[in-house]
Amino acid sequence: MSDDPKTLVSTAWLSDHLKDPDLRVLDASWYLPDAGRDPQAEYHTAHIPGARFFDIDEISDARSDLPHMAPPVEKFMSRMRSMGVGDGHQIVVYDGAGLLSAPRVWWLFKLMGHRDVAVLDGGFLKWQAEGHPTEDLAPVVKDRHLTVRYQNQLVRDVTQVSQASKLGTTQIVDARAAARFRGDAPEPREGLRAGHIPGARNVPFNTLLNTDQTMKSPDQLRAVFEEAGVDLSAPVITSCGSGITAAILGLALERIGHDRWSLYDGSWAEWGMFPTVPVATGDA
Repeated sequence: MSDDPKTLVSTAWLSDHLKDPDLRVLDASWYLPDAGRDPQAEYHTAHIPGARFFDIDEISDARSDLPHMAPPVEKFMSRMRSMGVGDGHQIVVYDGAGLLSAPRVWWLFKLMGHRDVAVLDGGFLKWQAEGHPTEDLAPVVKDRHLTVRYQNQLVRDVTQVSQASKLGTTQIVDARAAARFRGDAPEPREGLRAGHIPGARNVPFNTLLNTDQTMKSPDQLRAVFEEAGVDLSAPVITSCGSGITAAILGLALERIGHDRWSLYDGSWAEWGMFPTVPVATGDA
């Protein structure tokens, strides 16, 4: 793969740059409750040397009833300052599943206007499998200011998505499993209707990944989107269950040079409970 410090870097790239003074590594592991895994406990047991733990559920909008919505600017700035992450840093984000939740944090940094951020391809699984070093020590942190230039165009709310669904000018792409998209499988969150946003296309996030949880090549990614009927000449809104795996679609789009995309932060956790918006079932 070709390393790109603004999208995706390999374990070899990270190994070469691990001692760079302006590199900051973040463990953004997160799992659905039924996975039975505690990402923070796993971080304290072993992580990439120097990595800080980024708590997706805590660094979020506490005022919202929806899960891990993007945090207010002030909260993001203060959390990053206390983690010693700020201006002039090259950030690399990884997770313990290989490639699951790290792209969400990559998107959050982009949303806050920080461009020098990449996801570690294959994540902690690949890092460990290749015998790279790990540690259980907390890093020494020095405060660092983070300037935020909020990028409105990278996020969408229910009203904007509803409009896109009605007008059909923007392609909505859903990262959930096909059975959930069709409405054949129940949602993991209680009280949500089954199905998908009318007009949406379905690209299950795992179809963008290789068996070792690395991301497929740009040519393969393009083929997956096109096979799913996604119009890559149109702007794209990515969606999923709660805004985590939608960011994997965004990362894949960025890898194929499609930069007119945004993420529906509320995703199905919001759309599925809103009684006033329509729900479609069956295939796209």
